[in-house]
Amino acid sequence: MNKKRFGIDIDGTVTDPATFIPYLNEHFKKELTIHDIKEYELSTALGVTKEDFWKWMKIHEPNIYAQAELAIDAHQILTEWTNEHELYYISARPTEYLNLTTDWFNKTKVPYDHIELIGTHDKISAVKQHRVDLFFEDKHDNACNIAEECEIPVILMDTPYNQDPVHKLVNRAKDWQAAKKIVQSLL
Repeated sequence: MNKKRFGIDIDGTVTDPATFIPYLNEHFKKELTIHDIKEYELSTALGVTKEDFWKWMKIHEPNIYAQAELAIDAHQILTEWTNEHELYYISARPTEYLNLTTDWFNKTKVPYDHIELIGTHDKISAVKQHRVDLFFEDKHDNACNIAEECEIPVILMDTPYNQDPVHKLVNRAKDWQAAKKIVQSLL
């Protein structure tokens, strides 16, 4: 098997998609579960303005990232792939969280070849710049845009907030075990 370069989103992909929910519930006095989150924009489920959500986010973001739980089987599968493929993490996290993010990867022992925080959800230029062969994502429009613009397969980690129809190069995976099977079939 030829070594491939995997582009991988972090939040909601490597980390559990429900990571933010306990923090949101505590602060906003809600009782949400992952099944209540029907769109990526969290302010809708919370019933607050985008502005209020992002004010809250700016304060709590670093702590949430530092404490984030891994998605089930992500560590095991990424570790299996570390000798076979290059693991390039491309995240919309703000660039000032690079040290915090690298510390989290080292603490959780999630293998990586490169970590890039781009501070925007538009990952297309980073995907092209790093010549990524396959991308893993949880944000629906990102997955479809990367598949279309970069003409590469994308594995969309299935969540209640990304249920719209997908581009023909986007493959839904209900979990990391399913993602592994999709990768095997694609390669």
